[in-house]
Formats: sequence, C-alpha cells, structure tokens
Amino acid sequence: MASRKLLLLAPVWLAGWGAFGGVVTQFNLAKDSPVKLLSAEYGESNETARGGALLLDLHAALSFENSSHRRIRGITLLVTAQDVTPGGKGSVTITSLDVAPDQTFPVRIDLRLLRPLQASGNVPVQISLDGILFDDLSFYGPDKLSSRRTLTLSEWEARRDRKYFKSLLAEGPERLRREILASMTHQADRPNVDVQVVRGGRATNFEPEQQMQFAFLRLPDAPVDPVGGMARIAGNEARAPRLEVKNRSDRSIRYLEIGWILRDHNGREFLAGSVPAQLTLAPGQNSQILENTTLKFPQHGGQPLAIEAMTGFVSSVEFADGSVWIPSRADLNGSELQRVIAPSDEEQRLVQIYRKKGIEALVAELNRF
Repeated sequence: MASRKLLLLAPVWLAGWGAFGGVVTQFNLAKDSPVKLLSAEYGESNETARGGALLLDLHAALSFENSSHRRIRGITLLVTAQDVTPGGKGSVTITSLDVAPDQTFPVRIDLRLLRPLQASGNVPVQISLDGILFDDLSFYGPDKLSSRRTLTLSEWEARRDRKYFKSLLAEGPERLRREILASMTHQADRPNVDVQVVRGGRATNFEPEQQMQFAFLRLPDAPVDPVGGMARIAGNEARAPRLEVKNRSDRSIRYLEIGWILRDHNGREFLAGSVPAQLTLAPGQNSQILENTTLKFPQHGGQPLAIEAMTGFVSSVEFADGSVWIPSRADLNGSELQRVIAPSDEEQRLVQIYRKKGIEALVAELNRF
C-alpha cells in the first residue's frame, strides 16, 4: 500500500497554493477576513492510495490572529478534498472562545477525507472560513454549513452556564466547587452510545417492525410543544421518525431540533441524538416533521441495545428573526435530561480549568465576564 507525506502550503494572508510531492493545497481567506493566518504546521499528515481512492489524513496546527475590532466567540473552518465524493469534505468548529482584537489563538484540524485517485493530480485541498461569531452575536462568513446557527446556539449555552456558575459563586467558592465536582461526576457517568445514522430508510436489521409512540418531556418555557410522534422499531433500529409539533410562542419559527432519549429492556437511558427540521411555523400553528432516516444503535455490554421506549424533548429553536431558544439550567437540573444530556462546551471548559488550575483560577475566569 503506497503512502506519502501530505504537505500543505498555507500563505500568511490571502489565498495561495503550492505543490509538494504531487499534492496541491490551498488556504483561502477573503480580503476582508476578520482573522489572519500566522502559521500552519502539518506534522504527520499523509495520503494513502486505497483502490481507486486516496485516503487523506490531515493533521494541522494553525495559528490565527483576530484582526477585527470585536471579540471572537467561535469559528468554523471548511476543509474540502473533493466536492462530490462522499467523505470528501470535513469541518472543524471551535466554540467557547474569547479572543480579543489583535490576540492570537490556535485551531487544530484532525480529519480523514476521501477523493477519487484520478481526481488527485493538481487539485488543491481547500481550507476556508465558513464562519466567525463575535461577542455581539454578529457573524461573518458564507455560512455554507449553517455555522451561524451552530455557533449562536453554543454561545447562548455558554452565557447560560456562566451565569449559573456565577450565581453559585455568589453563595461562596465552596458552593461552586461542589457543583463543579458534581459536573465532573456527571460527565464520567453519563451513558454514551455511538449511533449510526442511515439516510433513506432501512439499515441492516431485518427483524419485524413495530410502531412505537413517543412519550414527551415538556419543558415549561419551551416555545414549541411536541404533541405526538412515532417511529418504527426493529431490534436496535429506529426508523422513519414522525413528529407533530405546535408553536405556542408569539413568533414565527424557522428551525428546531427534537432530542431523543431511548430506554432499553434493562431500564438504561441514552441520549440518541436529535431530529432537525427546517420549517416555517407561525404562532399557534401545528406542523408534522417527517425524517427519512434510520438510527442504528450498537451493542452495549456485549448485548444488542433493544429499544423499549422513546422520549422526545425540544432541544433548540431558532426564530425567524434569528434569535434562539435553548433549555434553561432549571430545565436541565429539574428533569431526566440531567442524567443523559452532555454538558455544554463551556461547562466542560470551566471544569477543565478547575481540574488543571484549581478553584482560584476558575473564580478568576468567571469574573472576567
């Protein structure tokens, strides 16, 4: 099996390209980009021929400078080896940033991409900016990957969680410490399953199907009320979920996600992902969400994860004006969500500060905001 180094040329400012060992690469930044690329190291990046395709292992350590006058909260990069082939594109999103003007920050890329062998000659691997979110929630970038929504939701989670931990700090550092330790325990104990998503219906399970109605976890301040839903269940697969939702707010909604909690025959619960929906939902209106998808769940403890029950909940909403809704800390702490939902990126970042530097460093970090 042939293997060779993949060396990428990244210019200091605008788009540029170069070829090394037969591999052509390009890094693209527009003239008005709010970030400037200072350096790029590609370490053990390589490409390997596999049949009629090239497998590209890209490992890059990039350094950027915030050349704007606003603080950066998040960034998404798009990496393209080939536009058409499945596996030809990837992305990297970094959230929970707080990068001041003229400050530098790192971005790490670790991706595996595919492209046809015949298309590899003199075709650059493109690394480009899909979006940047600033502290005033303004956005820059082409947004091909819906980065604006992703970064905005993450920023609202960060603000929610910092506010929560600061309220605990007001009760004293020891109260904050107890909650951080509880978060560490939760992260360690949270059940996790690797869900395979198969578009277009059936996966590999040929057991007889049964219709299963969803139960719903209703959050008091959620702007959307799930009023009905079902999926076809066969062994460890959930197929073609159908949901009906109602907009109980006074604003139009253009996007929402419904999270799934699964329970198996042994009573174990798992967060299995979410059903996203692009829609136009006026105040008081009902809408059906249909997803031509199969979710396949792996074995757990050596046994197939047989689905016994499903519970849905509203995990995020985007209104027509671009504002968003996410569950509050009261929603998370006062329901079964606390057992299964992953902590936000910001909560994990704050936990890491405590783990590495202690309570004084965590207090100082919270007081920066």
